[in-house]
Amino acid sequence: MVVAVVLTVSTPFFWLLGTPDTGQLVAASVQGATGIAALVWALMQSSATPRPGVAVVDTGNAKATGGGQASTGVRRPQDAGSGPVRAERTGDATADGPDSSAGTGIDFS
Repeated sequence: MVVAVVLTVSTPFFWLLGTPDTGQLVAASVQGATGIAALVWALMQSSATPRPGVAVVDTGNAKATGGGQASTGVRRPQDAGSGPVRAERTGDATADGPDSSAGTGIDFS
């Protein structure tokens, strides 16, 4: 994007440096068009690449007993990825008994 902006902004300087002949006008026009095309391409590339992620919304209840694990949110290993993770309005999670665990949000374990 920086190159596109530099090409586009520098185009008028060809005309300001003196009286341009036909070759300079054509070159400046090509330079400006290339800069604009590169800028549009760069803007389209950044918005066209969605980041994969995880969303958990409006989940139900979960219960863990006897050493079990319950989660109404998101559970994944820390190294599972770097995309966005969202948990909204998760349900109730309860854990009963030794070594039982419950979670309602985001758990990177």
